[in-house]
Amino acid sequence: MSRIGLQAIAVPETVEVTVRDSGVKVKGKLGELEHQVPPVLELDYEEGSRQIVVRRKNDGRQARALHGLHRSLIANHVEGVSEGFVKKLELYGTGYSVDLRGKTLVLQVGFCHEVKFELPENIEVEIEQSNAQQDNPAKFTVKGLDKQRVGQFAATVRAVRPPEPYKGKGVRYAGEYVRRKEGKAFTGLQ
Repeated sequence: MSRIGLQAIAVPETVEVTVRDSGVKVKGKLGELEHQVPPVLELDYEEGSRQIVVRRKNDGRQARALHGLHRSLIANHVEGVSEGFVKKLELYGTGYSVDLRGKTLVLQVGFCHEVKFELPENIEVEIEQSNAQQDNPAKFTVKGLDKQRVGQFAATVRAVRPPEPYKGKGVRYAGEYVRRKEGKAFTGLQ
């Protein structure tokens, strides 16, 4: 039995929900998202209690497998249109920098060229500090409605230069711990 799937999704007052037989549409102050539900699941929405309940039509293997997943996806959509999702990233390395040129995120991370990313739809980037100095990283934030898209874009940016273990240089999530290694030791041959 899916424990996640059994939980009702609380809908804030600022969010409008439209349930159709094939899915749900949620609209809030930050935007609008839709989610299609497979035919083995059904949705119930009570306007008075402001809760969405995901139910299985049968106890088949596929229905059990999809129950908790689709409940979580719908809950993420409700949270996304009301509050949004945020991933904070930091850029460690002397001379590393981040810049926003229109709808393009530009990173300088030690390559001979700039690394450019076109911002996907409904994704915003805010730069808090553009240049990294010694022990003072460049900081920027990825924001958006869709949790999956925000996480995927942040992971794509991080993959350009993941943090290396010797000096700790690279792109990290804020608060990420990088396990450091000791460099080559001098043996002092005589």
